Amino acid sequence: MANDTAQASVTVFGDMRSGNCWKVRWTLELTATPYRWIETDIMQGASRTDEFLQMNPNGRVPLLQLADGRCLAESNAICWYLAETNEWLPKDRYDRASILQWQCFEQYNHEPNIAVARFIRQFLAWPNDRVDEYHAKQAGGHQALAVMEQHLSDQDWFVGDCLSLADVALYAYTHVADEGGFSLHDYGALRAWLARCAGALPDIRNV
Repeated sequence: MANDTAQASVTVFGDMRSGNCWKVRWTLELTATPYRWIETDIMQGASRTDEFLQMNPNGRVPLLQLADGRCLAESNAICWYLAETNEWLPKDRYDRASILQWQCFEQYNHEPNIAVARFIRQFLAWPNDRVDEYHAKQAGGHQALAVMEQHLSDQDWFVGDCLSLADVALYAYTHVADEGGFSLHDYGALRAWLARCAGALPDIRNV
């Protein structure tokens, strides 16, 4: 579905090293949404240009642009928009709210620790002025992983009986948690869930 300009219903600016961008790309593929992907190198300042800031003053990717020029930022908001458009969300009111609950957990408890530790270690190569911050992220990251482990101890997915946006949101940075220094050795239920997600999600490496 990617990069067919003639058929694309949306354009997405994203950096394929970012878990937040992976969420959007998986959702695009899962919902069979025709799209054009514009790779946007955040490490080279591509999201801080005047042109980009006119679309998203916050200067971050992913960013979705509709055919009429309107833009939507924030990965989970974009995923929700795509899933709702394609009727990929559950009908049950409680299940829908539960997805939002886990997306909020991901953004407030999970991503600020696991993704930031990964960024410091993997992309900044542990600069001296951020080493203390890196180590401080470890406790919060493991707290988030422990919450996930407990939830998955008696069920296969985060919401309902199949893959949902909750799983997409949490898989993104969990499956590369080791790149942030987080060992998953003691999280058996979490590792089993990661394997289920890997089998259910599209391969976005070459799309």
